[in-house]
Amino acid sequence: MKPATQYTKSGHINIAYQVFGTGPVDLVYIPGWVSNIDLMWACPELVDFLTELGKISRVILFDKRGTGLSDRIVELSTLEERMDDIRAVMDAVSSEKAVLFGHSEGGSVSALFAATYPNRTHSLITFGIFAKRIYAPNYPWAPTYEERQEVYRMIEKNWGSGEMNLESLAPSKKDDKEFMDWLANYFRSGASPSAALVLTKMNTEVDIINILGSIKVPTLILQRAQDIDVKIDEGRFIAERIPDAKFVELDGSDHLFWVGNSKEVLDEIRKFTLRIRPQQSYGQQLYTIAAARLFAAERATPTQQELIAQFVSQYRGQVIQCDGRTFFSTFEGPSKAVNCFMNLFETVKTMGGQLAVGIHIKEGSVDEAHFISPDTEEFVGSILEQANPNQILITQTVKYLLSGAGLTFAQHKSVFDNNTGEPHILFRVCDEGKAEEPNNLTVTRQLPKNGNFLENVLQSIESHLDDELFGVEMLCEEIGVGERQLQRKLKAVTNKSPIQLISSVRLHRAKQLMLQSDDNVAEIAYQTGFSNPSYFSKSFKKEFGLSPTAFLQKYR
Repeated sequence: MKPATQYTKSGHINIAYQVFGTGPVDLVYIPGWVSNIDLMWACPELVDFLTELGKISRVILFDKRGTGLSDRIVELSTLEERMDDIRAVMDAVSSEKAVLFGHSEGGSVSALFAATYPNRTHSLITFGIFAKRIYAPNYPWAPTYEERQEVYRMIEKNWGSGEMNLESLAPSKKDDKEFMDWLANYFRSGASPSAALVLTKMNTEVDIINILGSIKVPTLILQRAQDIDVKIDEGRFIAERIPDAKFVELDGSDHLFWVGNSKEVLDEIRKFTLRIRPQQSYGQQLYTIAAARLFAAERATPTQQELIAQFVSQYRGQVIQCDGRTFFSTFEGPSKAVNCFMNLFETVKTMGGQLAVGIHIKEGSVDEAHFISPDTEEFVGSILEQANPNQILITQTVKYLLSGAGLTFAQHKSVFDNNTGEPHILFRVCDEGKAEEPNNLTVTRQLPKNGNFLENVLQSIESHLDDELFGVEMLCEEIGVGERQLQRKLKAVTNKSPIQLISSVRLHRAKQLMLQSDDNVAEIAYQTGFSNPSYFSKSFKKEFGLSPTAFLQKYR
């Protein structure tokens, strides 16, 4: 029986999830490319697999933001935001620690979560995952640039149809028309064509090679020997770089774990999950560490230092060293650090100063949440020395984890880590959205409303949900940016225009109200800023594929 679909908030985004099973440990399934947790239960093979998985664990399924039943207000997201989604779902079901089961693309965020939050990770299990998705001399198994371009063209022209070469994902099922029809429908229901394309392009930029060595939780890497989509050598490569990881090579060519020799896959998961006794706590984890230097006539006063510390805390960061000139901070992820300092530039300007920033990500002692080791201070300080005022320099490892953040980068010089002797290429963060500030706009920046630009935009829209006159001009005034800047930044981080985003937020809220209240369609239309119920119905059907009436008949 299909479990009930529930929702929890990750920031302002609704994340759909389901919970089932009676096993002694929690297991979070992190799906690949796109998913739809309702349609998972329309595939007998997948239902059988999930049912067996529920006998050894309490299984938690979810659709990442922008896909499936979760909010599709945004079409792309960073690995960091996806980690936030995992954490939000775990919190919603009171799961302190869970096995992470990452499939295909879901392996990247699973690996990063395990390295960043080891004390919330029981163990890591992956199937058919990759470390990067574009050819490089150190990773020759990934698709070439030309092959990725061909994938983009295929999605644009044939999304969800039989022309997508879906049989390459499940060769053992290529002659099973019912299964292949379900698979095409599953993808279509998981994401729109534009969202699927954006996700695919984002995957091309991700590279988790440099963080694999920071994974300390028990790890099982499963890979099929003849998998066409992800090569067996990729699994070996990843397993060799994760300390004490167990690598299991399985027969077969299916990229989908629930077809082919799925019983063998399940047996390996069962044995590993029930045998593992994870550490109670870990002393090492992955940190994003930022150093900032203040350029001003005087050192920052205690009051100013406190304001900066409060600003950093809004981005789940912590200032851990400060002498009034140089600040060292730790963050849970790189996009939080970069967004924090891009916005902090403006606040520091009101103090009569400027900041230069250097950011790196590295494994460190959990105690580094409270102090910076001399080696870390020396290396991050060497990055900072190359940064000019109002400039953020990041290492290549950080850049690889910022895919989907809507930022561009320019290569800078390199620095050497004196402890390892390794060179690190640096990149300058380019935020094109900050190119202009209109003269007729008074900008007051103290503390941000929330953790990042998009969260502030969503909060502003939701606070005016029932105001049919609320539009782009009012949004610009509340956020404190010009219209051209708003257009650029929203396009970069959501793939939508401001008008499209406002409409999408209203429609998603309307859908939520339909599920939670007894109000009729016209009443819900008025509550979400639509003065014309007929126009609301047309907009709703365009967004969700069903009219409001049909939606109510199906789900209420």
